[in-house]
Amino acid sequence: MTVAIVIAGGVGSRMGADIPKQFVLVDGKPVLFYTLEAFERHPLVDAIELVLIEGWEKDVDAWKEQYGITKLKWVVKGGATGQESIRNGVFGLEGKCAAGDIVVVHDGIRPLVETSVLDDVIAKAKEFGTGVTSMPYNEQIFLVDERDPAVTRKYIPRETLRRVATPQAYRFDLLDQAYHEAFERKIGIYGSSYTNTMMVELGHELHFAAGSDTNMKLTTPGDLEIFKAYLAGRKERHVS
Repeated sequence: MTVAIVIAGGVGSRMGADIPKQFVLVDGKPVLFYTLEAFERHPLVDAIELVLIEGWEKDVDAWKEQYGITKLKWVVKGGATGQESIRNGVFGLEGKCAAGDIVVVHDGIRPLVETSVLDDVIAKAKEFGTGVTSMPYNEQIFLVDERDPAVTRKYIPRETLRRVATPQAYRFDLLDQAYHEAFERKIGIYGSSYTNTMMVELGHELHFAAGSDTNMKLTTPGDLEIFKAYLAGRKERHVS
């Protein structure tokens, strides 16, 4: 079985909206449900678990029926941080997932996840136990000088870098054990830590999977406008 954990537990203050950004309407539909539809359509995904900010359960139930999200089987409460939300989602699958099942972790505000990206991340997790979507880094990275932050004398060759985001996929037993260990030992759970960084801090090897430039995270009003433009372009292509 392959289960997608979709994380929608945050407030999203940088969007500047009156409601959490995952519920902002685009063409009358909440951003989150564009994301859920991608998993609903994917043939390898058997079930979806939603990690949800408290107070939106009834709205999600109504939208679930409206948009025909039949794979959404479980809803669990989000945590105070992103890592707590993912942990709640992982622990919520205990007793539901077998050891060898695959769990895909994905941000609810990444609505443009592509079928081919999910194909590869799931395939990598089935083969190796881990799979993280990734892309080359195309800009030059320079290090701030330790003595004078206004200058630099060193750079990191961009060929040695990869940009990693969600979706990420893991064998369930590996993921579940890692979250228990991380929160017991307080490793990889603070600040901007995510599942991938936590796994590396715990000593696990990650396997790169395919990525896509369209798989953007909707964080600011500008990101939302880009998403709207993408949808408008897609409609035009379908009409023509």
